[in-house]
Amino acid sequence: MAVDVMSSYDPAADPQGINIPEEIAAITNPEHLTLDQWPKDKPLPPRGAPDYPLHTELTIGEYLRKQTVVDGDHEFVVYPDRDLRWTYADFDRRTDELAKGLLAIGLEPGDHLGVWARNIPDWLTFMYASAKIGVVMVTVNPVYKSHELDYVLKQSDMKALCVIDAFRDVNYLEIIRELVPETLTQERGRLESETYPMLKSIIYMGPEKHRGCYSVPELILLGSYMPDDSLREAEKKFDNNDVVMMQYTSGTTGFPKGVMLTHRNIINDGFFIGEGQRLGSEDRITLPVPFFHCFGCVLGVMASLTHRSTMIIVEQFDPGLVLQAVSREQATALYGVPTMFIAELNHPNFESFDLSHLRTGIMAGSPCPPETMHEVMERMNMREVTICYGLTETSPVFTQTSVNDDVEHKCTTVGLAHPPIIARIIDPVDGHTCAPGEPGELCCKGYNVMKGYYKMPEATAEAIDADGFLHSGDLGMIDEDGYYRVTGRIKDMIIRGGENIYPLEIENFLLGHPGILDAQVVGIPDAKYGEIVGAFIRTRPGYEGLTEADVREWAIPRIARYKVPKRVFVVDDFPMTPSMKVQKFKLREMAVELVEAGK
Repeated sequence: MAVDVMSSYDPAADPQGINIPEEIAAITNPEHLTLDQWPKDKPLPPRGAPDYPLHTELTIGEYLRKQTVVDGDHEFVVYPDRDLRWTYADFDRRTDELAKGLLAIGLEPGDHLGVWARNIPDWLTFMYASAKIGVVMVTVNPVYKSHELDYVLKQSDMKALCVIDAFRDVNYLEIIRELVPETLTQERGRLESETYPMLKSIIYMGPEKHRGCYSVPELILLGSYMPDDSLREAEKKFDNNDVVMMQYTSGTTGFPKGVMLTHRNIINDGFFIGEGQRLGSEDRITLPVPFFHCFGCVLGVMASLTHRSTMIIVEQFDPGLVLQAVSREQATALYGVPTMFIAELNHPNFESFDLSHLRTGIMAGSPCPPETMHEVMERMNMREVTICYGLTETSPVFTQTSVNDDVEHKCTTVGLAHPPIIARIIDPVDGHTCAPGEPGELCCKGYNVMKGYYKMPEATAEAIDADGFLHSGDLGMIDEDGYYRVTGRIKDMIIRGGENIYPLEIENFLLGHPGILDAQVVGIPDAKYGEIVGAFIRTRPGYEGLTEADVREWAIPRIARYKVPKRVFVVDDFPMTPSMKVQKFKLREMAVELVEAGK
């Protein structure tokens, strides 16, 4: 009977999986088989059915060993500008030694280790080394400054922090000395900081020696003296349902929240992202996107690992360096936000680069202009490029276009839900599931939903409802064929060149200025970045002469550059509703008018 029900069910007629028969739900995957265990003669459950098989139940460390056994000599990590090439076997050995070094300085399964750096090679080795011993990696945005690092150090309960010397206008070591002066006087690995009581070690991600810091060569040397059994013992203390990574994202509270993601979350999401691009071991993926964000460390790193592909890393985005890496390494895939692709297409020497091997890749982070998609497919040969949608809390991708979708679907939709994920459009007012064509909030349920926000149970409960659906805060709809569209944002999030910016966080920050009485932040349309940050401020008595330049000059040393308001307007009052709520839509309209008027 179960087979008859399965064969009679038409998932195309039920794109949201709303009416999956109970008989199918009961027999889909009672043994919790993974895809590689699924019997060849048994049809897979319909898309979105409960217990649709995942790809793996291994941890990240176990999966790396598996790929090393299959083909250890295959290239895994390539840094063209450094002439650095690590095979799967090279990388596995290095991360084993580094993992043992972390154990040697006192890190244990469940501890938190921060990484504050650009896309250098050892960003990846610390990611895998910590995963191998059950240590939770806390990713820190490389453009954070002292104000933001102070918060993350305190909120994350970080036991160790890995840093480089500097990046752009951020001097990491200076900030560390300012926030943790004990590093200059106390023994390494035994910090006793009153401000950060959990913090015990600072690790410098390089060979140089700095007072109070371990260096990477020292950690690897310490690891060489640790028995290999120490890794096996650590592995017994965690599994793939344990948290492996914590990424900070802001929200309506204005305070960044630590999104807890498990091995199971990100390794399976990476697999299905790779499947969407039809990746294989012959693929070579150029990654100019940051590792601290899911775009780099999941869409890039995990998709590569699960398909035994090769990563070609560009440490800091530059269109010429990206095109050079694609050309020199004969890359078959390229990732980026739309503004990156626009910069590459408009590079003065674009025609001199060999892009003939490109086939696929991912464009994500913000809506893609149709003309840009056409150019990417034709001029860059990326005819199988895909679009992804999701958020950090969903590991991050839960819908994706396929390599076979036409340009219209790639430009106007965010694709179908990944097969194991139950996606819904839910009415934000009364909670009913919306019919095709009816707008509502994009939500999803499944293996990919975060474990929660670190030490924020109330915020977690607000994000994940009683039925287990994660609410994205984005408005959208689904069509009759199961394709999802994003039509707007319930919250007032600003997307500047792929970076998510939350107005309340900036507003709270601006209120720290002695001359600002009140602040409201909105997104202003911008041809280059999609949106820029605009701030409307009311000044305190005595600060009537406060200017845009004054506010920006005060903000730049204290907060990440992309969050600094590009435009600042001084007003006497904000437009209000009768219930005394600020009408932000009117502020956005005012901002557009003022910019167009040249004010």
